[in-house]
Amino acid sequence: MKIEKEKADFYTLWDIIKALRSENGCPWDKKQTPQSLKKYLIEEVYEVLEAIDKSNPEEIREELGDLLFLLLFIIYLYEEEKLFTLKDLLYLTAQKMIRRHPHVFGEEVAKSAEEVIKRWQKIKKEEGKEPSILGNIPKSLPALQRAFRLGERAGRVGFDWEKGEEVLEKIKEEIEEIKESLNNLPKEKLKEEIGDLLFSIANFSRKLEINPEEALKLALNKFENRFKLLEKEIEKRGLSWEKLNIKELDQIWEEIKNHYEPNNY
Repeated sequence: MKIEKEKADFYTLWDIIKALRSENGCPWDKKQTPQSLKKYLIEEVYEVLEAIDKSNPEEIREELGDLLFLLLFIIYLYEEEKLFTLKDLLYLTAQKMIRRHPHVFGEEVAKSAEEVIKRWQKIKKEEGKEPSILGNIPKSLPALQRAFRLGERAGRVGFDWEKGEEVLEKIKEEIEEIKESLNNLPKEKLKEEIGDLLFSIANFSRKLEINPEEALKLALNKFENRFKLLEKEIEKRGLSWEKLNIKELDQIWEEIKNHYEPNNY
């Protein structure tokens, strides 16, 4: 099957999926179901996010292509079962986007992004899609990201701190509660207290307009890179982990931190 770049379009991928699912198609593709593809969908989304973080256009293009193909594949599976069609999906999505942007496709006026968000929520509520102010934020989201979004939604109606400094006081309060709980509370209750602390930190990050999920990812990458440098340094010096105590390890760690610029991470 030969494809010319100038003629490639949205439906080119659709035809490829049809071929893969046909009687003489690919055994692996013919075996797939929406349930079996869920894990790959999650992986593809994270690969797109990672590519965006790297700011590499070629990698972003490739990963978005993989994600688009997988989404179309899942849609095709539902069309095979005659549950809905690609045209149904495209039509209903287009209708929804037009309906939720009356300031673009209608007579209404919106002068700021904040106005748009308020109107969007109002329209969703009218559609019966938003029974709660908090919306339907997926419970499967990474916990820090979900904390950020829940705090954001609650903040839209004024249920929020005014300043980041106020959240810091809440964080101190949560830390004190954990200190008091360390020796006299069961593990489940302690888990709850740590959860409260993490939620407060997520809200503090949000008040500073920093996504806590991205902040933690940055910290993890930094730690991972520094730890790998620590491993190399120990090997380079002819030392062994077994013979080094925490004070000696920390000294090498500090040398690594001081020697390498943060931009290297």
